[in-house]
Amino acid sequence: MENTNSKYWIITASKEHVKNGTLGGFAQACHGKSSPLKKMKKGDYVIFYSSKEYFDKKDKCQEFTAIGKVKSDDIYQFEMTPEFCPFRIDIDFLQSNDISILPLINELEFIPNKQKWGYPFRWGTLQINESDFKLISNLMLYGQEN
Repeated sequence: MENTNSKYWIITASKEHVKNGTLGGFAQACHGKSSPLKKMKKGDYVIFYSSKEYFDKKDKCQEFTAIGKVKSDDIYQFEMTPEFCPFRIDIDFLQSNDISILPLINELEFIPNKQKWGYPFRWGTLQINESDFKLISNLMLYGQEN
């Protein structure tokens, strides 16, 4: 699952929204903004982190809930309602299991302050290094660390 030109990303979204995206084969980020998606290129990998089960509720999730590969560089708008036309990018989702972030916090390099581990997710998207990607993806895809 490696390509030397690939980048690795995390998109933060509610589990409900992530599962809708997996069914439709797409990702949205930061409430439908285009700018975070423009950083992603064909062949990049994306892991989805869900702090909550539902967008409009407080039920905690704290899991990585999907993983996939960016299909193309094309970003497009989709009309969900006349007032809401978010930007999307197509993703080839991989068969994976949801896993808790809690046992991984101390091992993940993109979390510098382990006491405030949720902070990196506040921006909606973030680029991570290959070793963090491998740690998370191996557990999601194979149920074991590398």
